Amino acid sequence: MKKVLHICKCLFLVVFVLCQAVVVKAQYFDLVNNKKQVKLRFRMVRDMIIVPVTINSKGPFNFVLDSGVGLMIITDPTLVDSINIYAKRTIKLYGSGNADVFEAYATSPLDIMLDGKIKSYDVSAAILKQDHFGLSNYAGMPIHGLLGYEFFSQLAVKINFSDSTITAGTSGRFKPLRKGIQLPISIEERKPYLKTTVTLPDGCPVENKFVVDLGAGHPLSLENLQMNKAYFQKAIVANLGVGLTGPINGYISRVNEVNLGKYKFNNVITSFPDSNLHVSYIVPRDGNIGLGILKKFLLVLDYQKGIMYLKPNYKFKEPFEHDMSGMEYYATGADFKRILISRVEPGSAADEAGITANDEITAINFKAVTKMNMIDIDNLFKSREKRNILVEISRDKKVETVILTLKRRI
Repeated sequence: MKKVLHICKCLFLVVFVLCQAVVVKAQYFDLVNNKKQVKLRFRMVRDMIIVPVTINSKGPFNFVLDSGVGLMIITDPTLVDSINIYAKRTIKLYGSGNADVFEAYATSPLDIMLDGKIKSYDVSAAILKQDHFGLSNYAGMPIHGLLGYEFFSQLAVKINFSDSTITAGTSGRFKPLRKGIQLPISIEERKPYLKTTVTLPDGCPVENKFVVDLGAGHPLSLENLQMNKAYFQKAIVANLGVGLTGPINGYISRVNEVNLGKYKFNNVITSFPDSNLHVSYIVPRDGNIGLGILKKFLLVLDYQKGIMYLKPNYKFKEPFEHDMSGMEYYATGADFKRILISRVEPGSAADEAGITANDEITAINFKAVTKMNMIDIDNLFKSREKRNILVEISRDKKVETVILTLKRRI
């Protein structure tokens, strides 16, 4: 049985070798029929933007729109046969977490379409020979890959989280948003970077350079700060995501404030990857800003102009909340309808209720999990401190119901 450890979708991927192997000429997406702009729909699942993609006239396949990766990655190895890829070669790629090297196929240019409105030009992909991410289990639905830099390189992309639409247009098509702000971004090694200020618990504001990372579900990640639990009021040990070499471990806590232009966020949940990870980046950075913050805005990214527009949406004032159950869980089975627990944090609500790793959740508040999705379950487990939730657990072919009293841990 596959064990997937996720709190947020956080990918650490060194793509320099892939880019050198795959990128031989300009690779980009553009609008069909010389249109000026088009609109697409997306699904928001566990803080991932999922768009349907056809490849070589096959599909549609579910891809995560991810500005934090430098090229298109197919995480589902079975697509090698499904999309009739014949011209491919094996390349080496490196993940964070240890020194292991993994293999992938580098493809020849693919014929990629989004809703018949956006078409690829000379875009190749790296197909993992083994799925190291487990995004399908995390999402509770099939996820086939990540769509990165090439999608954003030539287009201006507007993402409206209020109605789940993406509007793509020619660069410069979108003007400054009324009652919004304009921030400069730099595109370095195929990723967008933003400089902004974070105020730490000691009250000291520090300027940081962040990747604007649509593929990261957390609000903020600080990668160069030595984590000292005594420095924060509360901090919990957590699996922050998954990389090519397995789970990325670290802590989750809060920082006092994050500034984005005139907009300020207080008490922001922040991930702190393990200081022993020792990741070397081509472009020095301090971390990334993820969807936990970005989804609070109507957002425009225009790589060609080096601009990001932001305008607050209805989620802007919602507080930052984290799971209050203390469980990490994932979906499995042919239809992703079984929910298995991969880890229980010591001293958490789940631990106090007697729930353990490898237990299976079969019902919540008398509702079978087969009639729920991962978003429903997530929302219940971070809904309200001290809320009592009835959780039906299957263990060793025995079923029992426990009372889980939610507890805010950070």
